[in-house]
Amino acid sequence: MRPFFGYHMPNYTFEGVPDVRLFESVVERAKAAEAAGFDLLTVMDHFYQIGVVGREDEPMLEAYSTLAAIAMRTERVMLGTMVSGVTYRNPALLAKTVTTLDVISKGRAVLGIGAAWNESEHAGYGFEYPPIARREDRLEEALAICKAMFTEERPSFEGAYYRIDRALNQPRPIRPGGPRILVGGGGEKRTLKIAARYADITNWFGDLEEATHKLGVLDRHCESIGRDPAEILRTVALSIVLAESESDKARVLAQIPEAVRGMAMPATLDEAAELVHRYLDAGFGGIMFRNTMMRTPEAVSRAGELIASLRKEGAPA
Repeated sequence: MRPFFGYHMPNYTFEGVPDVRLFESVVERAKAAEAAGFDLLTVMDHFYQIGVVGREDEPMLEAYSTLAAIAMRTERVMLGTMVSGVTYRNPALLAKTVTTLDVISKGRAVLGIGAAWNESEHAGYGFEYPPIARREDRLEEALAICKAMFTEERPSFEGAYYRIDRALNQPRPIRPGGPRILVGGGGEKRTLKIAARYADITNWFGDLEEATHKLGVLDRHCESIGRDPAEILRTVALSIVLAESESDKARVLAQIPEAVRGMAMPATLDEAAELVHRYLDAGFGGIMFRNTMMRTPEAVSRAGELIASLRKEGAPA
């Protein structure tokens, strides 16, 4: 199977770049990712920078405005969030927003969604922040609504938290069946159970043992509802920082933001390929890289060498 690669952009802090040039720096990296062969480009759906990436007051662009603008500057790469918090938007409005992105991008939109977690920005923006069990309940209802609005002409739904009444969603999504749905998070009792029902793509973190364990959990949830687990593309985020040689590792590591340096994995192309192979051999279909680790268009292009080599290995003789 052809391996799938995503480039995630959670960081908008570029050295020496003023706000007026911020978006052009984002576009440079987006175009580099498309040229490098990445399948999916994602941004965070946050309003404050998150602590595992940087300071809370660092720049953060609104996700869907950014994706719509990127759509006009790219041609092939799929576009979505990693991931939209269910508490941030009415789900019918979210379905409309993602459908609009699908139309603008000519069928390249992905709906990324999760249960939300960043309490600080909920307080700052006045969003309700219910306990996790109720957020998971909302996630399940929101996905039912989004899926219906992608696939049905005038759907209705009434749940404990959300309702729609013969909702219109015109124009229809360009992609048949609607945008792919990416469910973020690896919670085994609820999130993966919800993913088994609605997801086309999943994504989570973890070392090889932890991540592989979740593959089995997702399989069991799929089997319990009669869904073929092979229908879901499973991806995992890896913090690889590509170096040209062993002696180059210290240099590339020094370029990584201090907030994320501790999780960085500097590796040569051969070492990175070996690491990726471990996850692919374990059952993952795709790998997500991040711009916290691949900071420049040149670093993204170097990732393209890795992608090309891995795909060449899997090509038929």
